Amino acid sequence: MRDFAGKTAFVTGGASGIGLALGRAFAQAGMKVMLADIEAEALAAAVKSLAVSGPDIRGVACDVADPASVEHAAKTSFDAFGKVHVVCNNAGVAAAGGIDNISLDNWRWVLDVNLMGVLHGIRSFLPHIRAHGEGGYIVNTASMAGMTGGLGFSPYTASKFAVVGMSEGLAAQLKPFGIGVSVLCPSYVRTGIGESGRNRPERYGTAATLDPASPAAVMVAEIARRLEAGLEPDAVAARVLKAIRGDELYVFTHADSRQAVDERFAAIRAAMDEVAG
Repeated sequence: MRDFAGKTAFVTGGASGIGLALGRAFAQAGMKVMLADIEAEALAAAVKSLAVSGPDIRGVACDVADPASVEHAAKTSFDAFGKVHVVCNNAGVAAAGGIDNISLDNWRWVLDVNLMGVLHGIRSFLPHIRAHGEGGYIVNTASMAGMTGGLGFSPYTASKFAVVGMSEGLAAQLKPFGIGVSVLCPSYVRTGIGESGRNRPERYGTAATLDPASPAAVMVAEIARRLEAGLEPDAVAARVLKAIRGDELYVFTHADSRQAVDERFAAIRAAMDEVAG
């Protein structure tokens, strides 16, 4: 997909971080944009901030963990713009993992947003894109945590590995229909994901307070430090637009992540050699 002008993009998690940067990049490329987010006030501010890029910027409240909410957001987009061509399933959250005090609520919340939210977006928009026949593109936000197990036993890692696998399978099946798929796997980006608990619905309970000396708390603090020094979201968005134009399945943003990936695949190859030998 090379021509963006006049087409429509839908972006979840669009009120901040990578989602807002994607919305800005699409608008600057001449697209109509629907930003979707669970935070109403932040969403209104995001839409206002993009208004200078063109008149066709809208927002819709959306909880991606709720399939009915995503269906509503999709219908709102169709009613506003007619056809949608690019769908970015970008909304994501993080919660503590580890092998101590394993929280089912944490796991359910993270998987419902990071994994099921992607599924809900595909389910709500893919039939529409196939029906209008103009081609399209789906971008699923995973993470380098979906390529390596560096975060340990974690709902975030589990969700992102699943999104990578989902995207690989989806890309193969959609290629004959002229619909592209990319899976975005950034490392540390300067976003507010470390404070994603602010949007945690009551149905998932409250996050447990971590012992500051626990391994989980130490890891959370280190992640926060790396996020603060991370890549700017606009750089990630620019990389995504380039990937859409080039029909790239894997979208990486940090060259220094390669070593961890190489180590993982070297271990996999060695294990396969044992079978072959």
